[in-house]
Parts: sequence; structure tokens; C-alpha cells
Amino acid sequence: MLEVRGLAKHFGGVRAVDGIDFAVKPGEVFGLIGPNGSGKSTTVNLVCGLYEPTAGEILFEGQDIARVPTHQRLSLGLARTFQNIRLFANLTVWENLWMAENAPAHRAESGFVKRWIGGRGDARERIAKALEFSGLSHRADDLAGSLAFGEQRRLELARALAARPKLLLLDEPAAGMNAEEIAQLDERIRALQQQGYTILLIEHHMELVMAVTDRICVLNFGRKIAEGTPAQVQADPAVREAYLGTAA
Repeated sequence: MLEVRGLAKHFGGVRAVDGIDFAVKPGEVFGLIGPNGSGKSTTVNLVCGLYEPTAGEILFEGQDIARVPTHQRLSLGLARTFQNIRLFANLTVWENLWMAENAPAHRAESGFVKRWIGGRGDARERIAKALEFSGLSHRADDLAGSLAFGEQRRLELARALAARPKLLLLDEPAAGMNAEEIAQLDERIRALQQQGYTILLIEHHMELVMAVTDRICVLNFGRKIAEGTPAQVQADPAVREAYLGTAA
């Protein structure tokens, strides 16, 4: 579904991403991990179109999207959450999901007001399901900014799902969560995979990554140092050295 080839992003003399390759297969949970500053979030920003690559290709379902505008990537089926929560704090929970439901570029702008006032039955049903999945049905009419931190994390996930993605990119979704919330996130990621979603997971919480991913790519200083199953990655000396400072 997603393939990056020789992907690079340079900021002046800093090579934040330095010629990496990996592929995400349909229906899998693919992990992207590495120490702070390894290039994980830069890679996701390249895939989503927030940055333009210095070099390389980004193929989504065989189409090179490396220079396709961000909003068009959304209409193709890419949606994401952010490491730092980015909600519409002064809109309600329901309105945040409605914005995502109506965001793709192929929706006719002329029908915007009509959809806002009346809402389409199928859209309302999808939003209701996203709210139920995220455990936020009872907060639908509350302002997003009034939610607790863990609830805001869940709302970001629900908003991404409301955009009807083929590929869901989760950028450190466990950041700031407590143990109970991480366990619930584990269950939701597994449930999404069972529903047929393809997921690219960027995460520092290693227990979560090792539990839910099918394959993992490891970055360090902008370069790929390992790729394989969770067991293979855990046993790789280069990975242990990058994380622990020793290959022992």
C-alpha cells in the first residue's frame, strides 16, 4: 500500500532523513521506531505532505505522491494523528469529526452549507460509529478543549477514522497516556486491524509496539538500521546499541 524509496529530507546541512526504504503491506500494522531525533516524525510528515522530500519516492497504491498536495493525499486515503494534539478546541467533539468527514478534496464545496445544516444520514452514522469506537459518544456535544488529555487522544484517532482512510498514520498515540489508557489503545489498534485498516505506527512505548505490530523499521540518525518482525528487531545488535548504547 505504501512504499518509500530512497526517501531523504535535508534541512541545510542536517540530514533528518537520509535515503530510507520501507514498504507497508495492506492490512498490516507497521511500526516505525527509533531514538529521539532519528527521523520518525519527519518521515511521517513527508508521507503526509507537510514536507517536500529532498530526494526519493513515496508510492501510495503504486502512485508517486511525493509532490502531491496534502489535501489530495487525504482524498486518496491517507489520514493521521499528531504527536502534539491538534484539535479544533473551540468546536464540539461531534463538529471535529464532521470536519474530518467532509474534508476530502473531492467533496463539492457548493454543498458545504447544506451538509452543515442538515448532515447526511450516512455521514452522521459514520461519525456516530467513530464516537462509539473511541468511547466518546457521551461527550459528543462538549467542546474538544474541555476533554481530558486521554480523551483528546481518542478524539484525534476518531477524527482520523472519520476521514475514511485506507492508511492510518499514528504519530506517538501513546504519548502522555497512563497504563490503562495504553492498554485501551492496544485493544483499539488490534480492532482496527481486524476491521481491515492498514496502520503505520510511530511510537516510543516499546511494549505497545512489540505487542501490536507485524513488522518494524528502525531508524537512527535518519537512516534505517534494521527491519523485521518484532522478535527479529529486538534481537538485532544495531537496534540494541541505538537504544541502550551497547550491543551486549
